[in-house]
Amino acid sequence: MSDPRIQKMARLLVEYCVAVKPGDRVIVNGGRAAFPLVKETFREVLRAGGHPYVGWREDELMEILLKEGSDDQLKHLPEPARLLYETYDSTINISAAGNTRILSGVDPARQRVFQMANRELMATVMKRSAAKEFDWVGTIFPTAAYAQDADMSLADFEDFVYSACRLDTADPVAEWQRVGAEQEKLIAWLSDKKQVEVKGPNVELSLRIDGRTFINGEGRRNMPCGEIFTGPVEDSVNGWVRFSYPAIHQGREVEGVELRFENGRVVEATARKNEEFLLSVLDTDPGARYLGEFAIGTNHGISRFTRSILFDEKIGGTIHMAVGAGYPESGSKNQSAVHWDMICDMRDGGQIWVDGELFYESGQFVI
Repeated sequence: MSDPRIQKMARLLVEYCVAVKPGDRVIVNGGRAAFPLVKETFREVLRAGGHPYVGWREDELMEILLKEGSDDQLKHLPEPARLLYETYDSTINISAAGNTRILSGVDPARQRVFQMANRELMATVMKRSAAKEFDWVGTIFPTAAYAQDADMSLADFEDFVYSACRLDTADPVAEWQRVGAEQEKLIAWLSDKKQVEVKGPNVELSLRIDGRTFINGEGRRNMPCGEIFTGPVEDSVNGWVRFSYPAIHQGREVEGVELRFENGRVVEATARKNEEFLLSVLDTDPGARYLGEFAIGTNHGISRFTRSILFDEKIGGTIHMAVGAGYPESGSKNQSAVHWDMICDMRDGGQIWVDGELFYESGQFVI
């Protein structure tokens, strides 16, 4: 018997997250492990009057390409992929890892070559999204690999995922609309502000947000969601931050990351584990050493670290920052082949001051 929550998730992705309309052309990306959700999402796109195209993705094939492909093959950007992201109306990305560490044996230099080649697609998606020409959402389908990373049984992890997505409520769409309305009040308060100071046991950072826009993470880009974020003025970030949880990227776990910024740029980076990998990613391109995102997690239904950034960056009471590419709709001008989110817990006395006024303390908004 199929899990009825899968069909409920598919409907939420199609009707709410990307709001498919009759005639819309929709890319549904997924693989074998995600097939139950891919199938139901395909069906829901049809019911909405859209035209679904399934983009099949398998981690094993990516591992083969990165390990065995020539530099020319790694740099090749398929024309069908370019055409899809330049002309389609939306994409629904469904991740379902069978092994979350499958790329850990790949040379980081080869991963950088591939990333740089695909930078064009990332830029296309961000530009069209900012212009409201393209909608996208990312989610995961629960697998044993994700459950193991989260130190949970598969059944418990399934309950965790679907609860975080509000699928255990009578009307998930209404729940996400309520989240959006609450966060919009915070964004309205921030709309004319200029200077942010972040203080606490793990951070002493200043940055400017004048001319920038905070975006409402209300479940339309990620499912689940729960965050507000912006792109700080690129050369304004100064100070240091120690990230509370391991930072995971390209199948590698980097522990104890500390970054120090001067005039926006990361000038010092250390880690207790996999420091060499951290430095190699920061050297991918010039934009990789600047912040593309500053965000506050607001989903208090996510209270534990799972090693899945989709959930972890939303933990209520945390902030996260992404080195690399920023979202143009936030006003960010930073461009990079990298976008790597790292999380700092603020529940132990952390504060955020905005234009000299206390905005947030110990994981709670105080305005």
